[in-house]
Amino acid sequence: MKHTVNINQRIRPRRLLIVLGIIVLGSCGWLAASTLRGNDDPTANYQLTVVQRGDIEDVVTATGTLQPREYVDVGAQVSGQLQKIHVKVGSQVQEGDLLAEIDSTVYLSRVDASRAQLRNQRAQLKEREAQLALARIQFQRQTALMAENATAEESLQTAEATLKSAEASLEALRAQIEQTESSLRGDEANLQYARVLSPMTGTVVSITARQGQTLNTNQQAPIILRIADLSVMTVRTQVSEADVGRLRPGMEAYFTTLGSQNKRWYGKLDQIEPTPTITNNVVLYNALFDVPNPGERLMTDMTAQVFFIVAQAKNALQIPMASLQQNRPPKADNRDGKQASTDSSRPKPPSAEGAPRVRHGTVKLLEANGKITDHDIEIGVTNRIVAEVVGGLSEGDKVVSGLASAGAPQGAGGSGVPRRMMGGPRL
Repeated sequence: MKHTVNINQRIRPRRLLIVLGIIVLGSCGWLAASTLRGNDDPTANYQLTVVQRGDIEDVVTATGTLQPREYVDVGAQVSGQLQKIHVKVGSQVQEGDLLAEIDSTVYLSRVDASRAQLRNQRAQLKEREAQLALARIQFQRQTALMAENATAEESLQTAEATLKSAEASLEALRAQIEQTESSLRGDEANLQYARVLSPMTGTVVSITARQGQTLNTNQQAPIILRIADLSVMTVRTQVSEADVGRLRPGMEAYFTTLGSQNKRWYGKLDQIEPTPTITNNVVLYNALFDVPNPGERLMTDMTAQVFFIVAQAKNALQIPMASLQQNRPPKADNRDGKQASTDSSRPKPPSAEGAPRVRHGTVKLLEANGKITDHDIEIGVTNRIVAEVVGGLSEGDKVVSGLASAGAPQGAGGSGVPRRMMGGPRL
């Protein structure tokens, strides 16, 4: 009885080992079969993206600041105490409006003194004119008497000298009067300059002087306030030397501000200043363009994120840049047996340098039979994310955009960001 029990105890572990072996072999077979079936699917190792339509922009980005296109710093032309400022920051002023007043006591006294001196000289002028008339009569009398030998020659000469002296004295006095009148005009101008008037229509954007402050124009031209026309703003951007060659006057540009990033303001590049600014060994060029400012929502010294549009395509076929494999001339054995044809429905505009901007590229295309083959296409506008397809693909085609990664859906339409394939181009 004991012998039988021992035999049964030895048989049970053997059966258990046999069952476990069968399970392990079955699992290995199932994994091998799954691997073989996965290898039969060419899309298992790739991420696919559907060719679709959208807008593409190739832009040069830069940071800029906003300044009024037209502004003027209103300063003092005469020295004195700033008695009254009639405006405040934000005030709307018209040309000729009174902005501030400077103490005019000294200038008023100078005007009064010049006017009194001018009246005195004009009174002297009348006296000199009377003396000249008398000298002319005496000279004429002596001349008549000399014709009849009724006077001495010395008397005639004396009368002639007296006449010339009276004429010279009168001319000298007239010159003094002109000088006094000129000084009076200057004194009257300085008196008017004590009333600071607006030179333009606009908005007071800053006031740098204080009421009661003494202004000294002998040392420098003191600035009282700034007036600007805020209806049009100038965007002053700094573009790096690596990108400035892609800019050209007249190209479209837009910008956003920190406070309203969803709002775009558009303009056209006016000029690129030839002299750069160098900051920390970085060479930057100033690019300027104007934008209308309705409602004066744009303010002075706002920071602008600027985008200069080098090229753009509206509602164009596009693929991710990661899908492009290389640049090479197209082959003659595409899907339809012809060279990749361009989309004749819209023209191919030239690049900034005047050369055609259509280039050739290669993608991995999912064919109708389920195979993935290399396919030549023509590329238009590109940026760092997507490329415009000018010819060689149709909307709805699927191209490889990256290698499949763990956890990523295989054969998906490219909703995620694909991992860039090895050897991809940099267009």
